[in-house]
Amino acid sequence: MLIEGKWSGDWHPVQAKDKKGGFVRQQSTVRNFVTPDGENGFKAEAGRYHLYVALICPWASRTLAARKLKGLEDAISVSVVEPELGAEGWRFADRADAVNGARYVHEIYTKADPFYTGRATVPVLWDKQQGTIVNNESADILRIFNTGFGALARNDIDLYPEDLRRDIDALNEAVYHKLNNGVYRCGFATTQVAYEEAFHGVFEMLHELEKRLGKGPYLFCDRLTEADIRLFVTLIRFDAAYYGLFKANLRRIVDYPNLAAYQARLLEIPAFRETVNISHIKRGYYSIKSLNPSGIVPLGPEGPVLEATGI
Repeated sequence: MLIEGKWSGDWHPVQAKDKKGGFVRQQSTVRNFVTPDGENGFKAEAGRYHLYVALICPWASRTLAARKLKGLEDAISVSVVEPELGAEGWRFADRADAVNGARYVHEIYTKADPFYTGRATVPVLWDKQQGTIVNNESADILRIFNTGFGALARNDIDLYPEDLRRDIDALNEAVYHKLNNGVYRCGFATTQVAYEEAFHGVFEMLHELEKRLGKGPYLFCDRLTEADIRLFVTLIRFDAAYYGLFKANLRRIVDYPNLAAYQARLLEIPAFRETVNISHIKRGYYSIKSLNPSGIVPLGPEGPVLEATGI
């Protein structure tokens, strides 16, 4: 991680834990918003903003799906980091980042703040005009893409409709705690107690979602919302990584008829299918040395998910 702008030690997935030995996720620290009128200093303009992502990362993949659903591909450029996590965290391929000339994502953070302290995470929404980070919280970036770009975006789809906001927020909170972050709490637990608590939460939530998805094509009946994006990015990684590497191995997604059908339905939508890369996902997760010292990447699982190769 970065300490006062200097990289310190080798990258490790766990930076903090609770009294039970459970994984504690770092909170995002840069949370400005792009708006159509620029009232916060960040005005929606085509070509001004750049998105840094990792295709292994569910949080970053949320923003890629929203960017495509809202038709912002021409307005917001993208850089994709290498899937493997090295000693200095996320890195760019042989050629340095075209926007900032960086080799590692942590250099993006110190360009914005030379004394930054914290983890250098993705996604990052970058302002090329001001040379700084706008936001590094995926939940915020989802909503920025939904409404912050005004007429530059497609407005025939609303991922956070006003009449559903309270219900979306409640469902997001439950799914995040038990499932989105719950799988990480399984994988990075340092005690049996912490692992079992997280494990039970994961499968309690999958059971609830299996029942819910028996009522309609999406989480809110026939309306596709940000809640579907937030769930999908976890489901698509579950059988390939979380089931084995993270020990979330009671059942796979293919063992849930409604969840499996839901995942397949979303994969038919280009914004979902074209932002998934299973090769990156497996290479990235299985590069975490604390969980997989040998670095061996599994060949399975079989199934249509393996055909999703994305960008």
